Amino acid sequence: MATTPFAGALAPVTEEVTAYGLDVTGRIPAELNGRYLRNGPNPLSLGDLSATRLFVGEGMIHGVRLRDGRAEWYRNRWVRNAEVARRLGEQPRPGPVHAGMDFAANTHVIGLAGRTFATVEAGALPYELSYELDTIGPCDFDGGLPGGFAAHTHADPATGELHAVAYFYGWEHHQHLVIDLQGTVTQVRHVPIADAPMVHDFALTERYVVIYDLPVTFSMARAARGAPLPYAWNDAHAARLGLLSRATGEVRWFEVEPCWVFHTLNAYDDGDEVVVDVVRYPKRFVRAQLDRGGAPTLDRWRIDVGSGKVSETRLDDRPQEFPRMDERRTGRPYRYGYTSATADLYDAIYPTDAEPEDLPDEAFDNLLIKHDLQRGTQEARQVGRGAYVGEPLFVASGEAEDDGYVLSFVNNPARGAADLVILSGQDFTGEPVATIHLPARIPLGFHGSWIAD
Repeated sequence: MATTPFAGALAPVTEEVTAYGLDVTGRIPAELNGRYLRNGPNPLSLGDLSATRLFVGEGMIHGVRLRDGRAEWYRNRWVRNAEVARRLGEQPRPGPVHAGMDFAANTHVIGLAGRTFATVEAGALPYELSYELDTIGPCDFDGGLPGGFAAHTHADPATGELHAVAYFYGWEHHQHLVIDLQGTVTQVRHVPIADAPMVHDFALTERYVVIYDLPVTFSMARAARGAPLPYAWNDAHAARLGLLSRATGEVRWFEVEPCWVFHTLNAYDDGDEVVVDVVRYPKRFVRAQLDRGGAPTLDRWRIDVGSGKVSETRLDDRPQEFPRMDERRTGRPYRYGYTSATADLYDAIYPTDAEPEDLPDEAFDNLLIKHDLQRGTQEARQVGRGAYVGEPLFVASGEAEDDGYVLSFVNNPARGAADLVILSGQDFTGEPVATIHLPARIPLGFHGSWIAD
Protein backbone atom coordinates (compact mmCIF):
# COMPACT_ATOMS: atom_id res chain seq x y z
CA MET A 1 0.00 0.00 0.00
CA ALA A 2 1.42 3.38 -0.99
CA THR A 3 2.18 5.81 1.81
CA THR A 4 1.55 9.54 1.51
CA PRO A 5 3.27 12.57 3.04
CA PHE A 6 -0.08 14.38 2.96
CA ALA A 7 -1.06 14.20 6.62
CA GLY A 8 -1.29 16.66 9.46
CA ALA A 9 -0.10 20.07 8.26
CA LEU A 10 0.03 18.83 4.67
CA ALA A 11 -3.40 17.17 4.61
CA PRO A 12 -5.22 18.48 1.52
CA VAL A 13 -8.49 20.35 1.52
CA THR A 14 -11.29 18.67 -0.38
CA GLU A 15 -13.32 21.52 -1.83
CA GLU A 16 -13.02 24.90 -3.47
CA VAL A 17 -14.26 27.81 -1.37
CA THR A 18 -15.28 31.37 -2.20
CA ALA A 19 -15.96 33.78 0.67
CA TYR A 20 -16.55 37.54 0.73
CA GLY A 21 -16.22 40.25 3.37
CA LEU A 22 -13.71 38.48 5.60
CA ASP A 23 -13.50 39.22 9.33
CA VAL A 24 -10.42 41.17 10.40
CA THR A 25 -8.71 41.83 13.72
CA GLY A 26 -6.68 45.03 13.60
CA ARG A 27 -6.48 47.32 10.58
CA ILE A 28 -5.43 46.31 7.06
CA PRO A 29 -3.00 48.95 5.69
CA ALA A 30 -4.84 51.01 3.07
CA GLU A 31 -1.86 50.87 0.70
CA LEU A 32 -2.22 47.09 0.36
CA ASN A 33 -4.41 46.97 -2.74
CA GLY A 34 -4.04 43.71 -4.60
CA ARG A 35 -3.93 39.95 -4.06
CA TYR A 36 -1.83 37.74 -1.85
CA LEU A 37 -1.62 34.39 -3.66
CA ARG A 38 0.10 31.14 -2.70
CA ASN A 39 0.50 27.81 -4.49
CA GLY A 40 1.06 24.28 -3.20
CA PRO A 41 0.34 20.61 -3.90
CA ASN A 42 -3.19 19.53 -2.99
CA PRO A 43 -4.00 16.10 -4.47
CA LEU A 44 -7.56 15.52 -5.62
CA SER A 45 -7.49 12.15 -3.87
CA LEU A 46 -5.08 10.46 -1.49
CA GLY A 47 -5.61 7.31 -3.54
CA ASP A 48 -3.78 8.91 -6.48
CA LEU A 49 -0.19 8.09 -7.40
CA SER A 50 0.49 11.83 -7.18
CA ALA A 51 -0.35 11.74 -3.48
CA THR A 52 2.62 9.48 -2.70
CA ARG A 53 5.15 12.27 -3.35
CA LEU A 54 5.04 15.79 -1.95
CA PHE A 55 6.22 17.45 -5.14
CA VAL A 56 3.71 15.97 -7.58
CA GLY A 57 0.29 16.68 -6.07
CA GLU A 58 -2.03 18.85 -8.17
CA GLY A 59 -1.51 22.57 -7.58
CA MET A 60 -4.03 24.64 -5.64
CA ILE A 61 -3.92 28.43 -5.44
CA HIS A 62 -5.09 30.17 -2.27
CA GLY A 63 -5.78 33.88 -2.62
CA VAL A 64 -6.92 36.86 -0.55
CA ARG A 65 -7.94 40.11 -2.26
CA LEU A 66 -7.32 43.34 -0.28
CA ARG A 67 -8.64 46.77 -1.20
CA ASP A 68 -8.98 50.07 0.67
CA GLY A 69 -8.43 48.47 4.07
CA ARG A 70 -10.88 45.62 3.46
CA ALA A 71 -10.41 41.90 2.90
CA GLU A 72 -12.82 41.50 -0.01
CA TRP A 73 -12.51 37.79 -0.73
CA TYR A 74 -10.79 34.49 -0.19
CA ARG A 75 -10.65 31.85 -2.93
CA ASN A 76 -8.94 28.51 -3.39
CA ARG A 77 -8.83 26.88 -6.82
CA TRP A 78 -7.18 23.80 -8.28
CA VAL A 79 -5.02 24.48 -11.32
CA ARG A 80 -6.86 22.72 -14.12
CA ASN A 81 -4.55 20.80 -16.35
CA ALA A 82 -6.39 18.45 -18.70
CA GLU A 83 -6.62 15.61 -16.17
CA VAL A 84 -7.85 17.82 -13.31
CA ALA A 85 -10.42 19.42 -15.62
CA ARG A 86 -11.65 16.00 -16.72
CA ARG A 87 -11.98 14.73 -13.16
CA LEU A 88 -13.90 17.84 -12.17
CA GLY A 89 -16.28 17.37 -15.08
CA GLU A 90 -14.95 20.26 -17.17
CA GLN A 91 -13.54 20.66 -20.65
CA PRO A 92 -9.73 20.84 -20.86
CA ARG A 93 -8.33 24.30 -21.52
CA PRO A 94 -6.63 24.64 -24.92
CA GLY A 95 -2.94 25.41 -25.11
CA PRO A 96 0.57 24.08 -25.73
CA VAL A 97 2.21 21.16 -23.90
CA HIS A 98 5.96 20.50 -23.74
CA ALA A 99 7.14 16.88 -24.20
CA GLY A 100 3.76 15.51 -23.16
CA MET A 101 4.15 17.00 -19.66
CA ASP A 102 0.77 18.51 -18.87
CA PHE A 103 1.06 19.19 -15.15
CA ALA A 104 -1.19 21.13 -12.75
CA ALA A 105 1.55 23.61 -11.74
CA ASN A 106 1.92 23.41 -7.97
CA THR A 107 5.00 25.35 -6.88
CA HIS A 108 4.70 29.13 -7.30
CA VAL A 109 2.29 31.79 -8.51
CA ILE A 110 3.55 35.05 -10.02
CA GLY A 111 2.31 38.19 -11.72
CA LEU A 112 3.77 39.17 -15.10
CA ALA A 113 2.62 41.79 -17.62
CA GLY A 114 -0.75 42.16 -15.91
CA ARG A 115 -1.34 38.39 -15.97
CA THR A 116 -1.17 35.65 -13.34
CA PHE A 117 0.72 32.37 -13.75
CA ALA A 118 1.06 29.18 -11.72
CA THR A 119 4.55 27.79 -12.26
CA VAL A 120 6.44 24.54 -11.85
CA GLU A 121 9.83 23.16 -12.92
CA ALA A 122 11.32 20.14 -14.70
CA GLY A 123 9.84 20.59 -18.17
CA ALA A 124 6.19 21.58 -17.74
CA LEU A 125 4.75 24.89 -18.89
CA PRO A 126 3.12 27.47 -16.61
CA TYR A 127 -0.65 27.78 -16.42
CA GLU A 128 -2.29 31.18 -16.78
CA LEU A 129 -5.02 32.09 -14.29
CA SER A 130 -7.70 34.76 -14.27
CA TYR A 131 -7.83 37.51 -11.64
CA GLU A 132 -10.32 35.33 -9.72
CA LEU A 133 -7.95 32.31 -10.00
CA ASP A 134 -9.88 30.37 -12.61
CA THR A 135 -7.64 28.46 -15.02
CA ILE A 136 -7.26 30.00 -18.50
CA GLY A 137 -4.80 27.44 -19.86
CA PRO A 138 -1.14 26.48 -20.40
CA CYS A 139 1.14 29.20 -21.72
CA ASP A 140 4.44 29.30 -23.63
CA PHE A 141 4.49 33.10 -23.98
CA ASP A 142 3.39 33.10 -27.63
CA GLY A 143 5.90 30.41 -28.56
CA GLY A 144 8.81 32.11 -26.79
CA LEU A 145 9.55 29.20 -24.47
CA PRO A 146 11.48 26.47 -26.32
CA GLY A 147 10.67 24.02 -23.52
CA GLY A 148 9.26 24.13 -20.02
CA PHE A 149 9.61 26.91 -17.48
CA ALA A 150 10.86 27.22 -13.89
CA ALA A 151 9.40 27.25 -10.40
CA HIS A 152 11.42 30.29 -9.33
CA THR A 153 11.98 33.54 -11.16
CA HIS A 154 13.88 36.67 -10.15
CA ALA A 155 13.16 40.15 -11.49
CA ASP A 156 15.92 42.69 -12.03
CA PRO A 157 14.68 45.77 -10.12
CA ALA A 158 16.50 48.11 -12.53
CA THR A 159 14.90 46.80 -15.74
CA GLY A 160 11.89 44.82 -14.54
CA GLU A 161 13.02 41.90 -16.69
CA LEU A 162 12.19 38.49 -15.32
CA HIS A 163 14.95 35.86 -15.25
CA ALA A 164 14.47 32.09 -14.95
CA VAL A 165 16.59 28.94 -15.21
CA ALA A 166 14.73 25.97 -16.71
CA TYR A 167 15.76 22.31 -16.78
CA PHE A 168 14.40 19.05 -18.22
CA TYR A 169 15.65 15.47 -17.97
CA GLY A 170 15.85 15.18 -21.75
CA TRP A 171 18.28 18.11 -22.12
CA GLU A 172 22.06 18.21 -21.78
CA HIS A 173 21.86 21.83 -20.72
CA HIS A 174 19.94 24.30 -18.59
CA GLN A 175 18.20 27.29 -20.14
CA HIS A 176 18.60 30.84 -18.92
CA LEU A 177 15.47 32.75 -19.94
CA VAL A 178 14.72 36.47 -19.88
CA ILE A 179 11.18 37.85 -20.22
CA ASP A 180 10.46 41.56 -20.66
CA LEU A 181 7.76 43.72 -19.08
CA GLN A 182 5.34 42.89 -21.90
CA GLY A 183 5.64 39.15 -21.28
CA THR A 184 7.86 38.45 -24.32
CA VAL A 185 10.78 36.04 -24.11
CA THR A 186 13.73 38.15 -25.23
CA GLN A 187 16.65 35.83 -24.50
CA VAL A 188 17.33 32.08 -24.33
CA ARG A 189 20.80 30.85 -23.41
CA HIS A 190 21.87 27.21 -23.14
CA VAL A 191 24.30 26.27 -20.37
CA PRO A 192 25.78 22.76 -20.95
CA ILE A 193 25.47 20.61 -17.80
CA ALA A 194 25.92 16.84 -17.50
CA ASP A 195 23.68 14.32 -15.70
CA ALA A 196 20.46 16.42 -15.90
CA PRO A 197 20.62 17.80 -12.33
CA MET A 198 17.60 19.28 -10.62
CA VAL A 199 17.76 23.08 -10.21
CA HIS A 200 14.90 24.42 -8.14
CA ASP A 201 16.23 27.96 -7.80
CA PHE A 202 19.15 30.18 -8.82
CA ALA A 203 20.45 33.63 -7.95
CA LEU A 204 20.74 36.93 -9.79
CA THR A 205 23.25 39.75 -9.36
CA GLU A 206 23.89 42.86 -11.44
CA ARG A 207 26.65 41.02 -13.35
CA TYR A 208 25.78 37.33 -13.11
CA VAL A 209 23.19 34.61 -13.13
CA VAL A 210 24.33 32.16 -10.43
CA ILE A 211 23.52 28.55 -11.37
CA TYR A 212 23.55 25.71 -8.83
CA ASP A 213 24.92 22.45 -10.29
CA LEU A 214 24.47 20.13 -7.31
CA PRO A 215 24.42 16.35 -6.78
CA VAL A 216 20.68 15.66 -7.15
CA THR A 217 20.38 14.29 -10.68
CA PHE A 218 17.95 12.48 -12.94
CA SER A 219 17.81 8.73 -12.26
CA MET A 220 17.03 6.60 -15.30
CA ALA A 221 16.62 3.57 -13.06
CA ARG A 222 13.91 5.29 -11.03
CA ALA A 223 12.25 6.60 -14.17
CA ALA A 224 12.16 3.07 -15.61
CA ARG A 225 10.37 1.92 -12.45
CA GLY A 226 7.75 4.63 -12.96
CA ALA A 227 8.81 6.78 -10.01
CA PRO A 228 6.83 10.06 -10.02
CA LEU A 229 9.97 11.97 -8.93
CA PRO A 230 12.94 10.31 -10.69
CA TYR A 231 15.74 12.29 -9.01
CA ALA A 232 18.24 11.13 -6.38
CA TRP A 233 21.43 12.15 -4.58
CA ASN A 234 24.42 11.31 -6.80
CA ASP A 235 27.82 11.06 -5.09
CA ALA A 236 29.54 10.91 -8.47
CA HIS A 237 28.26 14.35 -9.49
CA ALA A 238 30.47 17.18 -8.21
CA ALA A 239 28.91 20.24 -6.58
CA ARG A 240 29.70 23.57 -8.21
CA LEU A 241 28.40 27.10 -8.73
CA GLY A 242 28.29 28.70 -12.17
CA LEU A 243 28.65 32.42 -12.77
CA LEU A 244 26.92 33.13 -16.10
CA SER A 245 27.91 36.58 -17.28
CA ARG A 246 24.80 38.56 -18.12
CA ALA A 247 26.86 40.63 -20.55
CA THR A 248 28.68 37.93 -22.52
CA GLY A 249 26.94 34.64 -21.78
CA GLU A 250 30.22 33.03 -20.69
CA VAL A 251 30.17 30.71 -17.66
CA ARG A 252 32.82 30.12 -14.99
CA TRP A 253 32.45 27.22 -12.59
CA PHE A 254 33.53 27.10 -8.93
CA GLU A 255 33.63 23.92 -6.87
CA VAL A 256 31.90 23.80 -3.47
CA GLU A 257 31.37 21.15 -0.81
CA PRO A 258 28.60 18.69 -1.74
CA CYS A 259 25.23 20.00 -0.61
CA TRP A 260 21.73 20.75 -1.83
CA VAL A 261 19.89 24.07 -2.18
CA PHE A 262 16.21 24.57 -2.76
CA HIS A 263 16.05 28.32 -2.18
CA THR A 264 18.03 31.52 -2.51
CA LEU A 265 17.63 34.41 -0.10
CA ASN A 266 19.59 36.88 -2.26
CA ALA A 267 22.94 37.44 -3.98
CA TYR A 268 25.01 40.45 -4.95
CA ASP A 269 28.35 41.58 -6.37
CA ASP A 270 30.91 42.83 -3.86
CA GLY A 271 33.93 44.11 -5.76
CA ASP A 272 35.71 41.07 -7.22
CA GLU A 273 33.55 38.73 -5.14
CA VAL A 274 30.00 37.44 -5.43
CA VAL A 275 27.97 36.86 -2.26
CA VAL A 276 25.23 34.21 -2.38
CA ASP A 277 22.93 33.59 0.60
CA VAL A 278 20.98 30.31 0.53
CA VAL A 279 19.16 27.75 2.65
CA ARG A 280 21.61 24.86 2.43
CA TYR A 281 21.17 21.13 3.14
CA PRO A 282 24.18 18.84 3.70
CA LYS A 283 22.41 16.33 1.41
CA ARG A 284 18.93 15.73 0.03
CA PHE A 285 17.05 12.97 -1.81
CA VAL A 286 19.36 10.37 -0.30
CA ARG A 287 18.16 7.03 -1.70
CA ALA A 288 15.71 9.24 -3.62
CA GLN A 289 13.83 10.11 -0.43
CA LEU A 290 12.99 13.72 0.38
CA ASP A 291 13.25 13.06 4.12
CA ARG A 292 16.91 12.02 4.10
CA GLY A 293 19.95 14.26 4.17
CA GLY A 294 19.91 16.52 7.22
CA ALA A 295 18.22 19.76 8.26
CA PRO A 296 18.58 23.07 6.38
CA THR A 297 20.54 26.07 7.67
CA LEU A 298 20.99 29.62 6.40
CA ASP A 299 24.45 29.86 4.83
CA ARG A 300 26.55 32.25 2.77
CA TRP A 301 28.89 31.51 -0.13
CA ARG A 302 31.47 34.13 -1.00
CA ILE A 303 32.93 33.49 -4.46
CA ASP A 304 36.32 35.08 -5.17
CA VAL A 305 36.21 35.48 -8.94
CA GLY A 306 39.95 36.21 -9.15
CA SER A 307 41.27 33.28 -7.12
CA GLY A 308 38.47 30.85 -7.94
CA LYS A 309 37.99 30.03 -4.26
CA VAL A 310 34.66 29.81 -2.46
CA SER A 311 34.31 30.35 1.29
CA GLU A 312 31.30 29.20 3.30
CA THR A 313 29.82 30.88 6.39
CA ARG A 314 26.94 29.79 8.61
CA LEU A 315 24.49 32.68 9.12
CA ASP A 316 21.98 30.82 11.29
CA ASP A 317 22.12 27.17 12.34
CA ARG A 318 18.41 26.73 13.10
CA PRO A 319 16.48 24.54 10.64
CA GLN A 320 14.56 26.94 8.40
CA GLU A 321 13.27 27.41 4.88
CA PHE A 322 11.33 29.63 2.45
CA PRO A 323 13.65 32.67 2.50
CA ARG A 324 12.32 35.99 1.20
CA MET A 325 13.53 39.59 1.23
CA ASP A 326 12.69 43.06 -0.09
CA GLU A 327 12.71 42.27 -3.81
CA ARG A 328 13.64 45.88 -4.62
CA ARG A 329 17.09 44.68 -3.45
CA THR A 330 17.26 41.59 -5.67
CA GLY A 331 20.85 41.23 -6.86
CA ARG A 332 21.98 44.18 -4.74
CA PRO A 333 23.57 44.51 -1.29
CA TYR A 334 20.85 44.17 1.35
CA ARG A 335 20.38 43.94 5.07
CA TYR A 336 17.21 42.04 5.97
CA GLY A 337 15.81 38.62 5.14
CA TYR A 338 12.88 36.56 6.38
CA THR A 339 12.50 32.79 6.80
CA SER A 340 10.09 30.34 8.40
CA ALA A 341 11.02 27.54 10.77
CA THR A 342 8.10 25.18 10.55
CA ALA A 343 8.16 22.28 12.98
CA ASP A 344 4.88 20.98 11.57
CA LEU A 345 6.52 20.53 8.17
CA TYR A 346 9.07 18.20 9.76
CA ASP A 347 6.34 16.36 11.64
CA ALA A 348 4.52 15.80 8.34
CA ILE A 349 7.49 14.86 6.14
CA TYR A 350 9.96 13.11 8.43
CA PRO A 351 8.98 9.53 9.31
CA THR A 352 9.10 8.42 12.93
CA ASP A 353 12.01 6.09 12.16
CA ALA A 354 14.12 8.81 10.54
CA GLU A 355 17.80 8.71 11.19
CA PRO A 356 18.66 10.90 14.23
CA GLU A 357 20.95 13.17 12.23
CA ASP A 358 18.07 13.90 9.86
CA LEU A 359 15.81 15.28 12.58
CA PRO A 360 15.79 18.90 13.79
CA ASP A 361 16.38 19.83 17.40
CA GLU A 362 13.39 18.85 19.55
CA ALA A 363 13.14 22.43 20.76
CA PHE A 364 12.50 23.51 17.18
CA ASP A 365 9.13 25.29 17.00
CA ASN A 366 7.06 27.17 14.46
CA LEU A 367 8.79 30.51 13.96
CA LEU A 368 8.98 33.43 11.60
CA ILE A 369 12.52 34.82 11.63
CA LYS A 370 13.76 38.27 10.63
CA HIS A 371 17.49 38.28 9.88
CA ASP A 372 19.59 41.42 10.23
CA LEU A 373 22.53 40.37 8.06
CA GLN A 374 24.45 43.56 8.77
CA ARG A 375 24.48 43.00 12.53
CA GLY A 376 24.34 39.20 12.39
CA THR A 377 21.26 39.09 14.62
CA GLN A 378 17.77 37.60 14.36
CA GLU A 379 14.32 38.33 15.72
CA ALA A 380 12.08 35.28 16.07
CA ARG A 381 8.32 35.39 16.24
CA GLN A 382 6.95 32.21 17.80
CA VAL A 383 3.53 31.07 16.60
CA GLY A 384 3.23 27.74 18.43
CA ARG A 385 2.78 24.09 17.61
CA GLY A 386 -0.07 23.32 15.27
CA ALA A 387 0.16 26.73 13.61
CA TYR A 388 2.16 25.55 10.59
CA VAL A 389 3.24 28.97 9.47
CA GLY A 390 3.95 29.42 5.77
CA GLU A 391 6.45 31.38 3.71
CA PRO A 392 6.98 34.99 4.94
CA LEU A 393 6.46 37.45 2.08
CA PHE A 394 7.74 41.03 2.40
CA VAL A 395 5.71 43.83 0.78
CA ALA A 396 7.45 47.22 0.72
CA SER A 397 5.65 50.34 1.87
CA GLY A 398 8.33 53.01 2.36
CA GLU A 399 11.89 53.63 1.20
CA ALA A 400 13.65 51.92 4.10
CA GLU A 401 14.45 48.27 3.45
CA ASP A 402 12.29 46.95 6.29
CA ASP A 403 9.58 49.62 5.98
CA GLY A 404 6.73 47.40 4.90
CA TYR A 405 4.75 44.35 5.84
CA VAL A 406 5.39 40.62 6.18
CA LEU A 407 2.46 38.45 5.07
CA SER A 408 2.04 34.78 5.90
CA PHE A 409 -0.70 32.19 6.12
CA VAL A 410 -0.81 30.81 9.68
CA ASN A 411 -3.06 27.96 10.76
CA ASN A 412 -5.32 28.76 13.71
CA PRO A 413 -5.76 25.40 15.46
CA ALA A 414 -8.50 26.80 17.72
CA ARG A 415 -10.66 27.60 14.68
CA GLY A 416 -9.50 24.76 12.46
CA ALA A 417 -8.90 27.36 9.76
CA ALA A 418 -6.16 29.70 8.55
CA ASP A 419 -5.44 33.36 9.13
CA LEU A 420 -3.57 35.73 6.86
CA VAL A 421 -1.32 37.53 9.32
CA ILE A 422 0.13 40.93 8.41
CA LEU A 423 3.18 41.94 10.47
CA SER A 424 5.13 45.18 10.56
CA GLY A 425 8.60 44.77 9.08
CA GLN A 426 9.97 47.26 11.60
CA ASP A 427 8.07 45.89 14.62
CA PHE A 428 8.40 42.26 13.70
CA THR A 429 7.69 40.72 17.12
CA GLY A 430 4.98 43.21 18.10
CA GLU A 431 1.24 42.80 17.69
CA PRO A 432 0.16 41.98 14.13
CA VAL A 433 -0.95 44.95 12.10
CA ALA A 434 -3.92 42.87 11.00
CA THR A 435 -5.13 39.28 11.15
CA ILE A 436 -7.57 38.25 8.43
CA HIS A 437 -9.68 35.28 9.50
CA LEU A 438 -10.20 32.92 6.58
CA PRO A 439 -13.09 30.47 6.30
CA ALA A 440 -10.99 27.39 5.50
CA ARG A 441 -7.86 25.54 6.50
CA ILE A 442 -4.84 26.09 4.25
CA PRO A 443 -2.35 23.20 4.15
CA LEU A 444 1.34 23.92 4.20
CA GLY A 445 2.40 24.66 0.65
CA PHE A 446 5.17 26.26 -1.29
CA HIS A 447 5.48 29.79 -2.68
CA GLY A 448 3.45 32.91 -3.21
CA SER A 449 3.43 36.51 -4.37
CA TRP A 450 1.88 39.83 -3.58
CA ILE A 451 0.42 41.01 -6.88
CA ALA A 452 -0.49 44.65 -6.50
CA ASP A 453 -3.33 46.20 -8.45
